[in-house]
Amino acid sequence: MVAVSRETVLSNLPVGADPEQLERLHDLLATDAVEQGLIGPREAPRLWDRHIGNSLWPALPATGLVPDSWAVADVGSGAGLPGLVWAIARPDLTVTLVEPLLRRATFLERVVVDLGLNDRVTVIRDRAENLAPGQWDAATARAVAPLARLLGWTLPLVRRDGVVLALKGSSAQDEIAAATGIVARLKAGRPEIVACGPTEAPEATRVVVVPRTAPNRG
Repeated sequence: MVAVSRETVLSNLPVGADPEQLERLHDLLATDAVEQGLIGPREAPRLWDRHIGNSLWPALPATGLVPDSWAVADVGSGAGLPGLVWAIARPDLTVTLVEPLLRRATFLERVVVDLGLNDRVTVIRDRAENLAPGQWDAATARAVAPLARLLGWTLPLVRRDGVVLALKGSSAQDEIAAATGIVARLKAGRPEIVACGPTEAPEATRVVVVPRTAPNRG
């Protein structure tokens, strides 16, 4: 399988996004994040494909998943994926990076300042379950927890007309089946899988979309 190249990722950035910021993020992930154990050494050569590209595709305006000017929480942000990529690609968004671990939160704070994103990106060092509910239009997460557990943390964070956008792998359908109970208990909408990515990407990003509130059938 041919990996997505740097050129492919940068050429798909929306109008208004700064490619130099994304390249700078790549460099920080390949150096500082690896040195601090936030990114595995073997992942460094695959950052454009497996991490940055995979994070970027759902935020592209053509997907319709993230409307203009939304406030987004990236839960368990880690090294800033997908939250920092979304913030760079979509200057209209306000992004909150939620990360409970000190080492990771400190890294995120430094990167936000380095990239000049501190006017609309905030780092909160805390667990999602400790945050006040209903603050964001969307909550996202990537490689954090199985969907059943993740929805318990993220659904309360979004407004009644908001959504959870969980970036998942090949187990997405099985995770949806396992999350039936929490979806019903929180009266959320029916989860759906949306595949995102340009035609030149060999593998799409799977996004499990879960509306905060189930549609009124009355």
